[in-house]
Amino acid sequence: MKLRHLFYILAFLQIVLLVLLFYFAAQSQNTLLYIGEGVVVVVLIFLVYFYYKVLKPLDTIGNGMDLLNEQDFSSKLRPVGQQESDRIVQVFNKMMDQLKDEKLRIQEQNRFLDLLISASPMGVVMLDFDEHITLMNDAAKRFLEINDVERVLHQPLQEVDSPLAQEVARIPLDNAETIRLSDSMIYRCSHLSFMDRGFAHPFILIESLTHEVMKAEKKAYEKVIRMIAHEVNNTVAGVTSALDSVSDALVNIPNTDDLREVMASGSERCLGMSQFITRFADVVKIPEPQLQDIELNQLVLGCKLFMESICADKDIHMTMNLCEGENKVHIDPILFEQVLINIVKNAAESIGTHGEIIITTQANAIEIADNGKGISPETEKKLFTPFFSTKPNGQGIGLIFIREVLMKHNCTFSLRTYPDGLTRFKIRF
Repeated sequence: MKLRHLFYILAFLQIVLLVLLFYFAAQSQNTLLYIGEGVVVVVLIFLVYFYYKVLKPLDTIGNGMDLLNEQDFSSKLRPVGQQESDRIVQVFNKMMDQLKDEKLRIQEQNRFLDLLISASPMGVVMLDFDEHITLMNDAAKRFLEINDVERVLHQPLQEVDSPLAQEVARIPLDNAETIRLSDSMIYRCSHLSFMDRGFAHPFILIESLTHEVMKAEKKAYEKVIRMIAHEVNNTVAGVTSALDSVSDALVNIPNTDDLREVMASGSERCLGMSQFITRFADVVKIPEPQLQDIELNQLVLGCKLFMESICADKDIHMTMNLCEGENKVHIDPILFEQVLINIVKNAAESIGTHGEIIITTQANAIEIADNGKGISPETEKKLFTPFFSTKPNGQGIGLIFIREVLMKHNCTFSLRTYPDGLTRFKIRF
């Protein structure tokens, strides 16, 4: 720009000088003035030549730099009629075409990746260098139970109010872990990074394995239960029949009362074993729910007397906080009553004696809370797994029954002890 301004100043001065020389030459007829006029004309011709050979190519290159600075790759430079400069223009225009194609390719690629991440069933959480959240897709919002994304942006993952987020935050970089939560959900979580402009950007991948794992678990324990039930029932039937036959034969034989009592006790033990295995088989044979529109508050009130009878002998007080207005849910009332009673029974057993159970209903949700001994974080991860129980003589089928029924209703649920000391079983329809 400075060179161009200097050229314009020199050209203006030369024109002014030429006009003055013409004026004085016409007045005085001085030969030297005519020679000066010739020199000025030659200088003007040189300046014009200098403009086309130097300044115009420099202007063209400057325009090209402006286009690059503005990232306007759709514009091109015109040839200036100077061989060397036109070669530069040709190379520049070719470079602009390549940059435009590359920019378009990257834009289309980024658009495709955005669509892929948005529609992916895997949760994707992008982090900055300080491990703060910068972006997450719909699947990640669902897994982390986040409704307002703006609220958690630029926060560390461990500060998000979500059990899964707190578990994922513990995974070291470039590692993957399988996480099982207290709501029976199972996730495969990976803490990875990708390179961008020479820097490693961390991100989280969350894959739900719940359906596949539960399907495999169910198939396995169904096979085991059926096999055990078949063998036990056949054996029990034979042993019971033999004991009854021998006991009947000893009726008329004196001094055999003690022996008959032993045989009766053996028959009762066999019956107990049969009932024990039948309870496992019942979990396998849960019927498909017959869904109806049911008023949730009325369903809870219908079970109130039975639930209070569970608590009465243990001096456990039951409180019900039912929401106002209609609260209809689409459920099988018979199956859900069994679920509700099982949850209250488990809460009462956790309390032991002298405690409180609070049942709260909300729009499309119900919560059963108790002030029992609580559930440790280690135990939370094992809840809803087949045959796991914290009770000394537990069979581990109560929570499995609850899980199967709730999943058949497409409910989301969780069971955990909160910092206020209450253990809450939350169900959302």
